[in-house]
Amino acid sequence: MGQEQTLIPSARTGIDYRTADSRLGFGNSVFAAERRLLAQMLESFGNPAVRFVLWDGQEIGSHDGAPVARIHIRDRIALLKLLASPELQFGEMYTAGRLDVEGSLTELLEAVYRALPSNKQANVARKLLAPFYNAQRNTLARARRNVHHHYDIGNDFYRLWLDEQMVYTCAYFPSHDTGLEEAQVAKLDHVCRKLRLKPGESVVEAGCGWGALALHMAKRYGVTVRAYNLSREQLAFARERACAEGVERQVEFIESDYREVSGTFDAFVSVGMLEHVGPDHYPELGAVIDRCLKDNGRGLIHSIGRDSPRPMDAWTERHIFPGACPPSLSQMMTILEPFDFSVLDVENLRLHYARTLEHWLQRFEAEKDRVAEMFDPAFVRTWRLYLAGSVAAFKAGDLQLFQLLFTRSRNNQIPWTRDTG
Repeated sequence: MGQEQTLIPSARTGIDYRTADSRLGFGNSVFAAERRLLAQMLESFGNPAVRFVLWDGQEIGSHDGAPVARIHIRDRIALLKLLASPELQFGEMYTAGRLDVEGSLTELLEAVYRALPSNKQANVARKLLAPFYNAQRNTLARARRNVHHHYDIGNDFYRLWLDEQMVYTCAYFPSHDTGLEEAQVAKLDHVCRKLRLKPGESVVEAGCGWGALALHMAKRYGVTVRAYNLSREQLAFARERACAEGVERQVEFIESDYREVSGTFDAFVSVGMLEHVGPDHYPELGAVIDRCLKDNGRGLIHSIGRDSPRPMDAWTERHIFPGACPPSLSQMMTILEPFDFSVLDVENLRLHYARTLEHWLQRFEAEKDRVAEMFDPAFVRTWRLYLAGSVAAFKAGDLQLFQLLFTRSRNNQIPWTRDTG
């Protein structure tokens, strides 16, 4: 992005904020107090290698080396909002076009994540506050609204940048040169091998997305699947695929919530749903798994997570994933411990998700003009920031990707080693 300093109106209001500043008596000059507050904000973020460029051309930075990117702030009101609430307002001002990034948005965000102070006092505070995180309860009605907000915005949109099977979760890359399509199939197999699925067994899937895993289990492993989901758009796609591929009698797609799972099964699997459940509902999910899993049943939960409990950032929670909360491993254990489930294996695929997101972001950018036609330029900037921020968070270790395999504590029909199925 170039050095153009002409103010661009807000994408949402059309207001020229430099004119608004003049009406308020601010003029175009930058006050010394504002420069000082901006420098202090950078210091509080650990002095990342970034610089701010203000509307009058002044640059402010607290890092001695060359910046990985420059953040252009177009007007004073945008600056004041950013200073008041940087976590929320960076995204708000970026999507409104009142803040631009010169350089790589992903590298900028990764530099910020890596520079953020990490100390024992902060970790202690997070643990003390953990019970209060995600205080908004994800009731069934709220869960439906949250799913509709993100997943029912149109299958045509997701087709632009997901793989052919519409797998919207972390892929598994056996080698560095594996492509996205192949890596998503490898992920589906990775999950099925961990569950040791056998022909004739029954599987329940909580949160099935566009149905890729359910269809893969039925076709490749000969099992029957009952898959639950609240997204009508996704279910329509999944049912159409099941009929086209001749497995509609093996796979039943149900428009319902995990809380309404019924029946007993040889395996339970959930890929990419737990983030939307909320930690206060984990014991409830554990009770569902307990009542539906047979004595020798196995289960796998695949979820974005954290190293320690804390909430989703405010901007992502507001605009992308309302009600979401990536859990820590200790929080995930509250699903299993009350019901005497034993953990068999835990794997962290953090860098695999970073690579998955890099593929998605590249495909999204290639289709950004079509996305703008389908929605508007602000939508493009919102999703670019979400995808780029996610790449940065996984690369910097702010987010993790856990696969947790478990069974009942008395079940001895388990692999002797990781190499045996």
